[in-house]
Amino acid sequence: MHQMKTLLTLAFLVFGYGISAQNIDFNTKKGFVVEGFDVVSYFNNTPEKGKDKFVSTYKGGTFKFASQSHLEAFNKNPEMYIPQYGGYCAYAIAAKGEKVSIDPETYEIRDGKLYLFYNSWGINTLKSWLDESPEALKLKADKNWKHIDKH
Repeated sequence: MHQMKTLLTLAFLVFGYGISAQNIDFNTKKGFVVEGFDVVSYFNNTPEKGKDKFVSTYKGGTFKFASQSHLEAFNKNPEMYIPQYGGYCAYAIAAKGEKVSIDPETYEIRDGKLYLFYNSWGINTLKSWLDESPEALKLKADKNWKHIDKH
């Protein structure tokens, strides 16, 4: 009986750890991923703010949507729509390995993925991203994010 209890406890701890390890360190400024902008709308090239009545959670992040159809699209395939690097500035993740807030209307869809950027005080990191080398920066950001997301 004691062995069974120990085994069940161990299974619970391993399973419980697996669940928490799956969460993403999302940028939740203003309480929502992408400051409450509808992540599906970016793929229509019309970023818009989500509404309080269309909300979903995924991997520890809360998302807002502009319509029921966008909410349903997200729920069917969230991995298609979630922003890269938790919704932090892609350029800052690549160049500095740092989590920097974004301007939700400064973005790029690249290879079917959503990348967001800082754009304030005369600094537009999307411009830097495009001027330097998006593919090389993406590789750096992917590598840096693996380390950042674990902390």
